Amino acid sequence: MIAETRAKLMDAARQAFGSVGYADASMDDFTAAAGLTRGALYHHFGDKKGLLQAVIAQIDAEMSARLRVIAAKATNPWRGFVNESIAYIEMAMEPEIRRIVMHDGPAVLGDPSTWPSQSECIRSMTESLRRLKKDGFIIDVDPEAAARLLSGASLHAAQWIANADDPAAASKRAVKAFKALLDGLLVKGAKQVSARRG
Repeated sequence: MIAETRAKLMDAARQAFGSVGYADASMDDFTAAAGLTRGALYHHFGDKKGLLQAVIAQIDAEMSARLRVIAAKATNPWRGFVNESIAYIEMAMEPEIRRIVMHDGPAVLGDPSTWPSQSECIRSMTESLRRLKKDGFIIDVDPEAAARLLSGASLHAAQWIANADDPAAASKRAVKAFKALLDGLLVKGAKQVSARRG
């Protein structure tokens, strides 16, 4: 029952945040849409801001799952890392991610680099880079330092795309530049392997 109530509130809030944005989403409207009261919202999420945090965490988990599938389909670990990184940047064009995660999230919850999901992203990216280094794909670089730099670059690229007048054009520019950054990590032999199998 508790899980069902939470799910109803999150579904209604996600619909409202995605269609009209956080500022214009009425708590009364989406609690009514869920067939619940404001009291239920306060009990489960504290307030509207807490509900936004929960919705963003849900979307972030879905993004991560999609990215893992993309990486797993690649012909080699390096290509998987590249494809996953590029896909994250390109997701900023999707209307729901653009509005809820990239616009309202930072406006309400502050700097995304301080969100718990970013710590997990850096941890995961560090592990990926550590394996790529061990397997001879990338140059001798500190995996955590590289992960923090790449994570920051991809996050800022995604925010640029989400806030651009022409998100598709910004995405093309960002992806091209980000690929050039990633290529700088490859060892010479791995560059040829990546080009052949990419």
